Amino acid sequence: MCDQMKDTYGYWDRMKLADCAMGFGKGTTGGKDGEIYLVTSSDDGDVVSPKPGTIRHAVIQEYPVWIIFSGDMVITLKEELIITSDTTIDGRGANVVFNGRSGLTIQFVENVIIHGVTIRDMSPGGNTMVRSSTSHYGYRMKSDGDGICIFGSKNVWIDHCNLQSCTDGLIDAVMGSTDITVSNNYFANHNEVMLFGHADSYTPDTNMRATIAYNYFAEGLTQRMPRCRHGHFHVVNNKYERWKMYAIGGSANPFILAEGNHFIAPDDPFAKEVTKHEVAPESEWQGWYWRSYGNTESNGAFFTESGADSDSIYQTVSSLSTQPPEFTESLIANVGPLNCNSGQNPRQIICY
Repeated sequence: MCDQMKDTYGYWDRMKLADCAMGFGKGTTGGKDGEIYLVTSSDDGDVVSPKPGTIRHAVIQEYPVWIIFSGDMVITLKEELIITSDTTIDGRGANVVFNGRSGLTIQFVENVIIHGVTIRDMSPGGNTMVRSSTSHYGYRMKSDGDGICIFGSKNVWIDHCNLQSCTDGLIDAVMGSTDITVSNNYFANHNEVMLFGHADSYTPDTNMRATIAYNYFAEGLTQRMPRCRHGHFHVVNNKYERWKMYAIGGSANPFILAEGNHFIAPDDPFAKEVTKHEVAPESEWQGWYWRSYGNTESNGAFFTESGADSDSIYQTVSSLSTQPPEFTESLIANVGPLNCNSGQNPRQIICY
C-alpha cells in the first residue's frame, strides 16, 4: 500500500491506488479518473442483458470505471465475466468472492486492475451467448475454467487477491499479452497455477513481459508458479512453500530472472528442484537465460541456472528494485485482500 495516498485523517482516495502499479505493469491505471460504479447485487442471472448494479453490468461499460462494492458478497458467475478496457475491480472495504463458471476474462483490451478480491472454484463454461460490452454480445466457445484469463491484452495489474482451486489455471496470460504485474497475492490449493505464453510455436509471445512480485505461494500448489514461454519474466521477493512438482518452469527459451525469493522445498526428495526446463533436451535448454540472484533456498531446494551470465541481457528482464531475501517475509505479510473500511465518501478508503 502506498503511504503517500493517505490524507491527514488516514483516508485516501481509492483511485490513487493506480499510482502504485509496479514492474512491467507500471503505468496501468485501470478506471482512474473515470466514474465510480457501486455494485449492489451479487446476481448474475442474465449474461446477455445484465441488470444495473451487478458486476456484469459494471464491467461492460465502454468508458473508464472504478468498480466498488456495497458490502460483502459471493458472486457466483453464470458464465465468464468479460472485462472492458480502462476498468478497475476494487474489492477493498468488502469481502468479495467470485466463484462459479469460467472466471474473469481480459480479452483484446488494455488497462485493467483487479484488486482485493477472492477468486476460487471456477469450472468450465461457454457454448453460449455472453455480453462483452454495452454494444456487443456474441457466442463464446467452451472455456477452460481459469480464475483469470488474459488474452491478447496489455497493461494488466492483479494485486492483493486470493486465488485458489480453479479447474485450469489460476492466472493464464496468452496470445501476445504483455506488460503484466501479479503482486501481493495469496495462492493455494491448486495444480497449474500460472501460465505465461500460448504455445511454443506462438512466437508473438516473444514480446511478453511479466512481473511476479511479493506473492505467497502457499502449500497445496503443484506447479507453474509460473510456467513461461518466450518473453521476459521477473520473479521478485516471493515466498514459495513446499510445491509438489516444481515452482518455476518454462519452454521455448523464455528469459527468467529470479531475485530475492525464498524457496522452501517439499520433503519429497524427488521434488527439490525449483526449476523445470521443459520440452527440450539439455543441450538446448542450457542456452536459455535463467538466472538466480540473491534467493534463499531451504530444505534442500535448488535452482538450476542456464545461459550466459550477461548483465546486459538481465537488465532487459529486470522490472523493479529487489529487496534482500531476508525482507521477503515482511514483504508478503499482507498478501491477499487488505483489511479496509470505506469512508463516508465512496471514493474514500482506509486500510489497516
